[in-house]
Amino acid sequence: MLITVSGPPGSGKSTNAAGLADRLELDHVSGGDIFREMAAERDMTPVEFNEFAEEDPQFDRKLDRRLREIATTRDGLVLESRLAGWLAADHADFRFWFDAPLAVRADRIADREEKSVERARTETERREASEGKRYEELYGIDIDDLSIYDAAYNTARWNPDRFLDVLVATVEAYEPATDEGKAPIRGVTYDF
Repeated sequence: MLITVSGPPGSGKSTNAAGLADRLELDHVSGGDIFREMAAERDMTPVEFNEFAEEDPQFDRKLDRRLREIATTRDGLVLESRLAGWLAADHADFRFWFDAPLAVRADRIADREEKSVERARTETERREASEGKRYEELYGIDIDDLSIYDAAYNTARWNPDRFLDVLVATVEAYEPATDEGKAPIRGVTYDF
């Protein structure tokens, strides 16, 4: 089974993808971890690296090709990244989208990264604008188009333990669709 988890920064992607993988005894791969490693290698923050990547698309393409390869060659996996649902395309058995109000996400990021909420909010807005621009320019993907996802959740509505229970129940209730019943990625092939 291949499950993808996508959403904006601070939406709970990493925490819940790791928890879901653990509960379902699947592997977990985080695109965010790989991206942060790429930023650190260049002595940049993720926000700085996002803006740097706007000028040189090779970094996005490298990361996205790597995640696409993982999505199309591995099974028994929870793949987590902003574009995981798009990268996995029809290889995914189930695609989740997580979100939360910006104020909630900024608070989570501030707590996690030990910075002010105001700074976290500003950086998050910059990062999201940068990513949205790059995904549109590189692949023609509107990151706000949620039509490819099987389930979209506002993670601010549950406490973390209960939300993980909801995710596990959702996956356990899943009945694989026939090829005709799968939500196609609009029949478009992306050059990742």
